[in-house]
Amino acid sequence: MRKLTYFVASTIDGFIADPTGANPIGVDGFFVAEGGHMESIFTEYSDILPAPARKAMGIDPPNKLFDTVLEGRGSYEIGLREGITDAYPHLRHYVFSSTIGTSPDPNVEIVASDPLTKVRELKQEDGLRIWLCGGGQLANALRPEIDELIVKLHPVVAGAGIPLFDGEFSPQRFTLAAHESFDSGVLHLTYTKRT
Repeated sequence: MRKLTYFVASTIDGFIADPTGANPIGVDGFFVAEGGHMESIFTEYSDILPAPARKAMGIDPPNKLFDTVLEGRGSYEIGLREGITDAYPHLRHYVFSSTIGTSPDPNVEIVASDPLTKVRELKQEDGLRIWLCGGGQLANALRPEIDELIVKLHPVVAGAGIPLFDGEFSPQRFTLAAHESFDSGVLHLTYTKRT
């Protein structure tokens, strides 16, 4: 069975985007986009790099961790606002939305049905891991199926924004499986679901 990994950048106070849901990377210092942790992304987690970044860096490595990406409507629309209809053409791409009728890209599948049912189907297939890249509402809906949580914790306090998990209070325990600290002050924290 494949694993579902929620791999996401977060502030110290648990926000993944500003209150509007706009892309926080590089905006007013919301997230640190330079330093040693970036080298780790390029070498260890290159599967999560969007196509424009891969093209700019002149890299096209084979997928080694993930072969599927899941996004909520808000996360997907960040790229759409920039004219990017499929930021991850190297991955099977699913967008969960009940309001987007037709996919603007033939390689992006819009899923209007129950996210848990779809993810349970995907986990039964052969392949690499499934990457949940955002957003907070989808992450909360998929919490029962999240096997691994990798938080790129940035040394920033935002005060408000879109939380890592946007839902009702319902504690769930995870075990810290690995951690890595970088000169930028960013921590990569890997948690596994307690069974």
